[in-house]
Amino acid sequence: MIKYILASGSPRRRELLEQIGLNFEISQAHKEEIITKKTPEDIVEELSHQKASEVAERYLQRYQNDTIVIIGADTIVVHRNEVMGKPRDRNDATAMLTKLQGDSHQVYTGVTLVLLGKEAQKRKQESVTFYEKTDVHMYPMTLEQIAAYVATEEPMDKAGAYAIQGKCAAFIKSINGEYNNVVGLPVGRLMQELLARKLV
Repeated sequence: MIKYILASGSPRRRELLEQIGLNFEISQAHKEEIITKKTPEDIVEELSHQKASEVAERYLQRYQNDTIVIIGADTIVVHRNEVMGKPRDRNDATAMLTKLQGDSHQVYTGVTLVLLGKEAQKRKQESVTFYEKTDVHMYPMTLEQIAAYVATEEPMDKAGAYAIQGKCAAFIKSINGEYNNVVGLPVGRLMQELLARKLV
């Protein structure tokens, strides 16, 4: 039997896993994120690994007879080499959106799978980390439109201060890459990685 654990409290990631029919538990990572890498892909892979590893420690001795797959993920937005996480406040959200509007940016999500239990003992590799990148092109936004969007509070817990699946959809011109990667979890790639390892 395979148990899946999502190492995130993100409601978007929860909804995406539910959408593809994966049954899972949630065990959120709480430790402070430490970034030592420089490139966007390395940053999200490092952070996703930290989350998955932290949660794996909690399950290490609990389910030794089952196969446990811990799923850790982290998403950032990059605009002209500037890394954007979640906004600190409304002013920060406004500043981010002012930069992103009318321009293109990249969304990176790193994912780490940590394998525990008997199955892990049979394999040399007990974890795998990967990332996906999606290019997003936004329509121009006026100062009034940005202010109105920020006032909805939707941007406040989103990397880059916007939700492509929310009200900001009105200003998304096009994307190149996996849509769900922008939402917060590239579930298509995730499923391919699980299938390749016979973990689903």
